[in-house]
Amino acid sequence: MSVMLDAKDVFALGPVAAVAAIRNALTEGLDPEGDVPRVILPLAGGQGLLMPSETDGWFGVKVATVAPGNTARGLRRINATYLLHDSETLTPAAVIDGVALTTLRTPAVTVAACLDRLRVLAAFSPGGLRLVVFGAGPQGQGHVRTIRAHVPVADVTVVTRRGGVSPSWANRHLAADDAAVAGQVRSADVVVAATSAREPVVDGHLVRDSAVVLAVGSHEPTARELDGVLMRRATVVVESLGVAFAEAGDIFLAVREGLLDAEALVTMADLLRSGAAVRPDRPMVVKTSGMAWEDLVVAIAVYRQGGRRV
Repeated sequence: MSVMLDAKDVFALGPVAAVAAIRNALTEGLDPEGDVPRVILPLAGGQGLLMPSETDGWFGVKVATVAPGNTARGLRRINATYLLHDSETLTPAAVIDGVALTTLRTPAVTVAACLDRLRVLAAFSPGGLRLVVFGAGPQGQGHVRTIRAHVPVADVTVVTRRGGVSPSWANRHLAADDAAVAGQVRSADVVVAATSAREPVVDGHLVRDSAVVLAVGSHEPTARELDGVLMRRATVVVESLGVAFAEAGDIFLAVREGLLDAEALVTMADLLRSGAAVRPDRPMVVKTSGMAWEDLVVAIAVYRQGGRRV
């Protein structure tokens, strides 16, 4: 009989275990390039997403919806449910809160990719790292929480279109057109882009050579949060080459503009398994669109920790 795992059960896993699940899956041989492509369905009110995957004796699928009009209605823009099955018998093991799972796994993936770089930065910043986060939603907060769980953080600036009251997880909240934003980005060790923007929100000229930039807000080839200037300067890490060119506008558009060499992209699997070179004198960009295998390996970890107890 399947169990129901709600948001509390999902978040009980914690960011450290979620990051470890992603890193372990890749170092043990999981091949993201072989994952089943996400199916994106146009719907009357937005999009439907189907994300199936199988690994390590488990099969799972996330059914998600994106309804842009829900924001004005006071409803969640993204809704999702995750179904986890035993691969041998194909019996359902758990029904999991898909929104919570996405909120946990998205920063787990980006931090899994850049964790070694974050630790190096932290070693040279005894007071803690300085973060600038574009976007005040769950993914902005989730990235701060996940980074804090692994390295000390000294200061967090959140940037949104209009600014406003600072959330509890940030030191200040600036409007995007505030002149102070440029100075914050120039001094940042980590820049997170977690917005619904379709045009760049980060000025690539401002990012430090040693900085890490994490971009998670878009999964369409025509939308981008990072400009070509930054992509030309950076070592760019992606989940999968196939997904990067099919869904990541930050990658696709920069390559089309001649500002990013497609052959220079580094995959997370290569980075973690073979130690692919990431130059310390260039920004490190991690661009993710979200893949089904990521949901699955974190869902397995959630179930193993909480499902049997329930």
